Amino acid sequence: MSTEQKKFKVIGTRPIRHDGVDKVTGRAVYTNDVNLPGMAHGKILRSPHAHARIKSIDTSAAEQLPGVYAVATGKDFPNLKDKIAELGEGMVNLAHLVTNCLARDTVYYKGHAVAAVAAANGHIAEEALKLIKVEYEVLPSVTWVLDAMKPDAPVIHPDLVTDELGKPGAKHTNVAKHLHFEMGDVEAGFKKADVIVEREFKFATVHQGYIEPHVSVALWNADGRITVWTATQGSFTARQQTAELFELPVSKVTVIPCEIGGGFGGKIRVYLEPVCALLSKKCGRPVKIQMNRADVFEGTGPTPGGFAKVKLGATRDGKLTAGEAWMAYDAGAYPAGIIGPGAMCVFSCYEFPAAVVDGYDVIVNKPQSSAYRAPGATQAAFATEQLIDELAAELKIDPIELRLKNAVKEGSRRVDGPVYPKIGFVETLEAAKNSSHYKSPPPKGKNVGRGVACGFWFNAGLKSSVSASVNADGSVNLLEGSTDIGGSRASIAMQLAEPLGIRAEDVVPKVVDTDSVGYTDVTGGSRVTYATGWAAYEAAQGIIKQMTHRAAELWECKPEEVKFADGVFSKNGTALGFKDLAAKLHATGEPIVVHAAVEPKVNATNGFGCHIADVEVDPETGKTKVLRYTAVQDAGKAVHPSYVEGQMQGGAVQGIGWGLNEEYFYDADDRMRNASFLDYRIPTALDLPMIETIIVEVANPDHPYGVRGVGEVPIVPPPAALANAICAAVGVRMTDMPMAPHKVWKALAEKE
Repeated sequence: MSTEQKKFKVIGTRPIRHDGVDKVTGRAVYTNDVNLPGMAHGKILRSPHAHARIKSIDTSAAEQLPGVYAVATGKDFPNLKDKIAELGEGMVNLAHLVTNCLARDTVYYKGHAVAAVAAANGHIAEEALKLIKVEYEVLPSVTWVLDAMKPDAPVIHPDLVTDELGKPGAKHTNVAKHLHFEMGDVEAGFKKADVIVEREFKFATVHQGYIEPHVSVALWNADGRITVWTATQGSFTARQQTAELFELPVSKVTVIPCEIGGGFGGKIRVYLEPVCALLSKKCGRPVKIQMNRADVFEGTGPTPGGFAKVKLGATRDGKLTAGEAWMAYDAGAYPAGIIGPGAMCVFSCYEFPAAVVDGYDVIVNKPQSSAYRAPGATQAAFATEQLIDELAAELKIDPIELRLKNAVKEGSRRVDGPVYPKIGFVETLEAAKNSSHYKSPPPKGKNVGRGVACGFWFNAGLKSSVSASVNADGSVNLLEGSTDIGGSRASIAMQLAEPLGIRAEDVVPKVVDTDSVGYTDVTGGSRVTYATGWAAYEAAQGIIKQMTHRAAELWECKPEEVKFADGVFSKNGTALGFKDLAAKLHATGEPIVVHAAVEPKVNATNGFGCHIADVEVDPETGKTKVLRYTAVQDAGKAVHPSYVEGQMQGGAVQGIGWGLNEEYFYDADDRMRNASFLDYRIPTALDLPMIETIIVEVANPDHPYGVRGVGEVPIVPPPAALANAICAAVGVRMTDMPMAPHKVWKALAEKE
């Protein structure tokens, strides 16, 4: 279905992606493929304790081992003070970032990097790590968010006070920030309610699960310049962080982004890049460090665990009267966690006359929390969407009908303040309601149920740049700075090709280094096809303008007399196609090269989705089997429908894994005990049915092609949809995520 009636020749088609051949033949260059002359191999020593003071580090024996070129500790970095660096999607305190790369005086979680070695090969580096002697004073630790908030909890950062609605608190605590959003009279709203539902919810820490581990190569050259090859979601972000950690201007650092084997928000903050650079400076060689899987789990940023207590009220006819949410997310070892977007998203899908949200950012002894596809929203939806279903059951209203009665639309205000522009949530719900999945009866059998849930993500705009040049054969070279994770080379090239009237295959896109294109923000926030694609569209307008002038020169007329449509320049019956005119450019003047940059002032493209899940629960084991699953989403305009579907399917699969299996498991000493893909269970193709997709297109009026961000919304509804389906199947309401078999079995046993 589509509310976008304009016909396009390239937008909405499904060309083969430009990097497809290299990816499937193994010729694409990932960071671990980078091998430089004289390169050293690095390894990192990590803390065995969840919380400890570093009393001393003796690296002398490691330094004397043959084949060792350099050893580094946290004291080799500049001693940075508090300074906030904006990373496009999120921000970081540089004083925290530098001690996260290599601890200085204290380790805050098991796996915290303590020292690094560069050697002739990885085996020697591993042996050198064993020779480093670290004396620790073990300190009390805490990993559960509510425990960390107790008055008698060990205070992890002795100087931390709560940012209490913008004002510093009076006492030292693990609560870094308290957010408060409120609109309307909440007390009066609950008094108007005929039905009130309220529950408490828990959710575990979960990792993004990208297949490629973190890996970086760095060369600190004799001229003082640093070159970094890395798997990153933002080459300019990696450049900024690396430069600032060494107190260098960004012009002294070049980041070359390699192909990336997944990120989902987890490859924005730097971990290895500065350490490689530091070792390179010390040994005079390029240095490569690659994490193993345990390093990734224990030493990089997962999404937060946390707790929420949510209360909803509604009238007998199904209109919401009030909402109340109290939420605490763990930030991991340092402040600036994910509570902000979680608190903004908890009531984002529905109109509330009155609502209040309190959110708390809480320090615990875990790796610092990072973004993971709509960070904070999945946890929030797990709570709210279950209560919406409870209201529907209590009021005997169809779950989608109840959502339609209360769905946000143009002019609706979120509890945190913004008013929605044109959005497509109602259309998304209607598409789900009219889908073959929802219209068909649930599969036959005992312990089978169907659930629905919805989700929202803001989607970002931010800054993007491209450069384009026209070749004599009519092809166009396109240089861009957005790391391609899910097919964005194709979607950006298509937005350049469409206005030029050429094929997507006639555009040659390249993701280039930070010296070769203008500043571009991270591949994150579902912004790349939207914002970098917009920059490509603007570049196309520049090309058309210049080529119009060339046609005017050839025809000895004024540029305004030349018309351009469907890839053809014309004047009074004389015409030249784009490629024909391109062949004459060398004879008519200088090469045509254009640059374009955008920063969309409307930063949110507002994405909504609705998912439908059919499940079967085995009461003997508690195992939940997904029988059928449909994801419905408003894409604004699907530039390349195959990749939109892929994003919807990928996000749904990750959300299903999060909902049913995935979690960090900590022992009594606050050490992660399942830091491998053998024990940390992500879904495989054998665990799931084909994820069905329905693309809704309610054009975003603030984009040339109506594009909305797509990549993050699909992870938001799955856990709640599964919880609602489990409840329909076996009559138990699961409030602890993941809803692993032993938890479902226990809930069933307690019910009986």
